[in-house]
Amino acid sequence: MSESEALEPLPAAVPVFPLTGAVLFPRGVLPLNIFEPRYLAMVRDAMAATGAAHRIIGMVQPRMAGDPPPLYSVGCLGRITDYRETDDGRILIALVGVSRFRIGAELERDTLYRQVMTDYHGFADDRDEPEALDATSRASLEEALRPYLDARGLAADWEAVQSADDEALVTALSGALPFDPPEKQALLEAPTLADRAQTLCALMSFAVGPNGSLGSGGSLQ
Repeated sequence: MSESEALEPLPAAVPVFPLTGAVLFPRGVLPLNIFEPRYLAMVRDAMAATGAAHRIIGMVQPRMAGDPPPLYSVGCLGRITDYRETDDGRILIALVGVSRFRIGAELERDTLYRQVMTDYHGFADDRDEPEALDATSRASLEEALRPYLDARGLAADWEAVQSADDEALVTALSGALPFDPPEKQALLEAPTLADRAQTLCALMSFAVGPNGSLGSGGSLQ
């Protein structure tokens, strides 16, 4: 039995928070500032839910504008691990990624927010510790990061980069670097940590042209 099979069951349906550019990865952390009434209701309902749905919401990107907007087919469950209400009516939360899911049927709405059925097929390993990157992949990631940050005029704590474990580094870069929504989605949908690291390298390399400047390398679609 894998570690993931021994963990608590995952919910068959979840409320979803469609938010462009905000991608949650398994074991990653995503802070959110909630202020729209429908999502305030969603968070409060998730906190009050019982069973597998307790403290769980699904993060997913919209594909394009619309009312309601169409959604990408893959999102990630987040467990609310920090919750704070502010004096001006907002809720500040932190989500920790649990597992990716594929969106099934959307439920007929009886709430202010959207809810979908979840399909976890193909994501059973999300709750297991990932295999470490091989030395070549790790070196390639660090080598691609330096010119990308230089081209953007950004600095990095290279001691922290080099000491970070593989998953922490890949997850942090995937969430923090300013990629376009389709590129963020490609990172989310990469099957394994090694695939995600390879996609990261490709995105950074495409973004930096041969002369070391941004914009001449194209975009990975």
